[in-house]
Amino acid sequence: MPIYERGPVRIQYEEVGSGFPLLIIPGGGLNSTLSSLQTSVPFNPMETYKDDFRCISADLRNAAAGRSSGPLEIDRPWDAYSDDHLGLMNHLGIREFLVMGFCIGGPMIHNLLRLAPDRVVAAALMQPSGFNPAYPDLFYQNNIKGWGPPLCEKRPEVTMEMVHDFLTNMYTDRADFVFTATRDFVRSVQTPLLIAPDDVPAHPYDAAMEVANLAPNSEVTIYPWKDSQAHIDEVVDHARRFLKKHEPVRR
Repeated sequence: MPIYERGPVRIQYEEVGSGFPLLIIPGGGLNSTLSSLQTSVPFNPMETYKDDFRCISADLRNAAAGRSSGPLEIDRPWDAYSDDHLGLMNHLGIREFLVMGFCIGGPMIHNLLRLAPDRVVAAALMQPSGFNPAYPDLFYQNNIKGWGPPLCEKRPEVTMEMVHDFLTNMYTDRADFVFTATRDFVRSVQTPLLIAPDDVPAHPYDAAMEVANLAPNSEVTIYPWKDSQAHIDEVVDHARRFLKKHEPVRR
């Protein structure tokens, strides 16, 4: 698979299909990789939408099983990942694009909307992550166990103290709503959003529906939607129609 390089950052990515660009952010938290699209999400959007869009996805920087790597930017954890996504689009000569994000892709989409509102045409948030007051340290605990140790083993210059500081800045200090955006920001977002809510500890229904209620140009899929293949197919079709509806008209 091709590698995009920017200074010390190396991002492994893949693209399939043709048409208007669709950036796909896999699920799996900080261990999000291209292979997660085969194992950690209800359907593989790279396969599902390759006849509709130019589908682009990548291993997240420093994911345990991935081939993307870069510095651990403790002071700007979310922005560093957004730099990778926007840098990849720049590398591919893409200005405007659609986004579909699973799990951690939800907060990452909000961050892209904050940093590059003129580039994201529309976004689909599938089973998005968010803060769950019933499990306030869920993401810290999951990553301090499942993401930090393999990273330190692979990269001797990274210590568990650095991992602690990174996760604290990424999650603990932002323990509210969607981590990357305020409610006032979401109220101001004019970009069309599609929300496909879930209801598990890492993908809280209440946070997803609060986004849907606040964002002025949002719509919501059926719920539940992962309980049967028929419901998954219905949401796949809903997302396709939504993305196609907001795809810019080519002149």
